[in-house]
Amino acid sequence: MLKSELVQKLADENPHLFQRDIENIVNAIFGEISDALARGDRVELRGFGAFSVKNRDARIGRNPRTGEKVSVGKKFVPQFKTGKEIRDRLNK
Repeated sequence: MLKSELVQKLADENPHLFQRDIENIVNAIFGEISDALARGDRVELRGFGAFSVKNRDARIGRNPRTGEKVSVGKKFVPQFKTGKEIRDRLNK
């Protein structure tokens, strides 16, 4: 589902709200999640899942085109772990 599809679905389910207001709410939620991850915090949405930041150490990688060894620096990557309710719904 795209963000625009989410906004449209919420607008269809809540005709008393303006679509631009729903879009602002969705953007605010995603913005807060992004800001928290940028600070290194963990974001948990009960029943849905948890977002966290994982540290990847520096390593020696390989250029797939040339086979040449390349130094890959240390970096942080977002990680998502599904909640129990979602896992249960997927594995009925």
